[in-house]
Amino acid sequence: MSSIRALAEELTARGNDSLRRLFIARPDLMMPGVPDFAALAARACARVSLQRALETLSKPQLEILEALVLTTDEDEGRSGSAVELRHAVGNATLGTLDAILAELSQLALIYRADPPDSIHSASGSRRRYYQPVARVREVLGSYPAGLGRCYTELTSASQFFAERAASIVNAIPAAVQQQPVEHHIAAAYALERWAGLPEALDGAPDRTREVLAKFTNWPVGAVPHAEGRVRPGRRTDNPVDWLLSHGFLVPLDDEHVELPRPVGLALRGGRIVPELSLDPPPAPRATTSTALRRNAALGAIGELLRLVSALAVEAAERPIETLRAGGVGTRELRRLTSVLRCEADQTVLSLELAAAAGIITLDVDTSTWRATSAEPWLGMARPDQWLLLATAWLDSTRLPSLAMSPEGGGQLAPLAGEGQRPDAASVRRRILEVAADLGAEANSPEGRASVVTADDIRRRLEWAQPRLARRLRGLLEGVLTEAAMIGFTGSGAVTRAGAAVLRGDFEGLRSLLDEILPQSVDRILLQADLTAVAPGYLEPGLSRRLSLLADAEGRGPATIYRFSAASLRRALDAGEDAGSIMAFLKEHAETDVPQPLAYLVEDTAARYGRIRVGRAGSFIVSDDEASIAGLLREPSAAQLGLTQIAPTVVVSNASPQEAATVLRELGLAPAVDTSLDPAVRLQRLRGPAAPGLLVPTPQPVIPHPDDVEAQLGILRNQSAVGGNGEEAAPMLGIETLQKAIRLKRAVRLNIVDALGNSTVEELRPVSISAGRVRVFDPERETERVLSVHRIIDVELA
Repeated sequence: MSSIRALAEELTARGNDSLRRLFIARPDLMMPGVPDFAALAARACARVSLQRALETLSKPQLEILEALVLTTDEDEGRSGSAVELRHAVGNATLGTLDAILAELSQLALIYRADPPDSIHSASGSRRRYYQPVARVREVLGSYPAGLGRCYTELTSASQFFAERAASIVNAIPAAVQQQPVEHHIAAAYALERWAGLPEALDGAPDRTREVLAKFTNWPVGAVPHAEGRVRPGRRTDNPVDWLLSHGFLVPLDDEHVELPRPVGLALRGGRIVPELSLDPPPAPRATTSTALRRNAALGAIGELLRLVSALAVEAAERPIETLRAGGVGTRELRRLTSVLRCEADQTVLSLELAAAAGIITLDVDTSTWRATSAEPWLGMARPDQWLLLATAWLDSTRLPSLAMSPEGGGQLAPLAGEGQRPDAASVRRRILEVAADLGAEANSPEGRASVVTADDIRRRLEWAQPRLARRLRGLLEGVLTEAAMIGFTGSGAVTRAGAAVLRGDFEGLRSLLDEILPQSVDRILLQADLTAVAPGYLEPGLSRRLSLLADAEGRGPATIYRFSAASLRRALDAGEDAGSIMAFLKEHAETDVPQPLAYLVEDTAARYGRIRVGRAGSFIVSDDEASIAGLLREPSAAQLGLTQIAPTVVVSNASPQEAATVLRELGLAPAVDTSLDPAVRLQRLRGPAAPGLLVPTPQPVIPHPDDVEAQLGILRNQSAVGGNGEEAAPMLGIETLQKAIRLKRAVRLNIVDALGNSTVEELRPVSISAGRVRVFDPERETERVLSVHRIIDVELA
């Protein structure tokens, strides 16, 4: 029976509680809704769904599934039970194996099957036998449990080995036993029997077992000139040459070899899994004080908010330029690092977080990042600011660490398209969840918190989710670096704020941050050395105005601002005067304004403006003073921003081309002088300003109970009336084609052409991939390629 149909029957017989657990463990099976049990079984056997499900398996679950795959064969009707697996898995009892098989069955990764034909006893019939669902073998890969393929498969995979297999066997009298073999299939069976025997390595050169030990966990290795080193019957002291000449290593090509499965099993003592690891690695023992963790987190949170606020102000005044290929270039990154007064990695993270939170957005017309939501951001309370950044980072599909320094993870440009990674959010959340779980398991004493390192997380993931751990190895260090810079971790331990974000406890987080974050201040300490000290985090408005009057020095909350003639002239250029500056200083100073600072303000303001510089994009000259006077009075010319600097000369803020266009609309005939380039060009923002910022809500990890109940209702109703199974039909057809390919059998295909006409043909499928099946037509003795969607029915011939 088809495994999809068998699984559909098993799912139909399940109770609602079992189906609820299945939907919670594999939510993709009901998103979108599934019409009937046949479609549910087909989805459970789909490659993408199986990949997701296998990434949730723990190491013992995955090892038992791989052992079941290697000890069963659906085509031969060979199923497996805990009794058979006990001989293939070390350190496992029948009770343990039965429990793990039940868990895999609950996840719809295996299904109940009939016992093999060799089992006839009454006790055997009471055992629970299982088969892996369709495509599990394909998703696990060519080497489940790290074991190679059997000799018969290798003769099909390597033409060179198929040609040499008989000569290899005939050169080993113990392998031939009775008479020489002639065909490669007979040679493969002879090697299967002989290679796993203890005496097979008798007479092998020294260090042969050391070479074989390198293949204990993975069967493929690199060997230069592998095919040329196969010399059956010749003596050699080289262990690699001996293994190749005796069939213990099979050349896949001239550079790679594979250790056959019987040899790999012999190295493991005849067991697929030498020892089942049932217990997870222990929790870390290193601890840090909760006060140190709190201080580290507060420092990171405060610095992050300062950097993003300063970046928003800077981007509002001067848009951030990008490279032609995308991303922020090195020169612009250095400028921003200097403006923010921080390290380059902090600038990278600030850019990425500001973009993820919508504080800065890309203007596609000018290829610059603009602070379209700077004002809403600066007006938010500090807890809400951090919550916005934290949730944006947690749910982002980008990895900022890829753009940090080589020690941090990569060499990409910040905000470049290559920084995208679709699974970034799930990877990031899983790493932090494991770190939080390890900290909780350690059960540290009062006043202490568990320090969780990257190695601790890696070891736990390799046990809890080994397939997922493979994808996380290159990202783990970078994610933990980002987490520490944002405040999810402090002094190596998960912070209370980070744990609250992971739980989705936003109200509790706001209360916590209100309690632990220092309040912003609106007072500064003016000193006689022309400096001002900010005794904490300044209010956004005060910080912006003070940054206009003085130059910031140093880092951290207690920033020093230095007044100078140049900084005060910057403020005067922005429209300030001596009176407004002194009034601002008196309003926010803890003490009176020092006399040296007052003298500097008054002297700089007195000298300011004796020489004036203005902005002009073009000039307009006319020999007729009356024409100039009439142009200044014309209402339609007001858009040019005209300023008269001589009786016959006016300057405009518009470019020469724009000014000429307006003058022509007024009935004049200007001549554009192109000999001089305009000194200033007018830049205009396109598009409306971004709306106010909103704190994102977390996406549900598991389906809502109401959705699960609605799905159960649909399935039970369809089961009562009998579902049509339309959604499952394509998967059933693909399963039949794959079985025919494995068994080398012909199939009868009902094929529809482009005009809707159907024909039934008997063909032999050769391969199937990417929605197409390659078939051999025995009548025409040719090969054809058919689209799977044009095949409406398949059955074995």
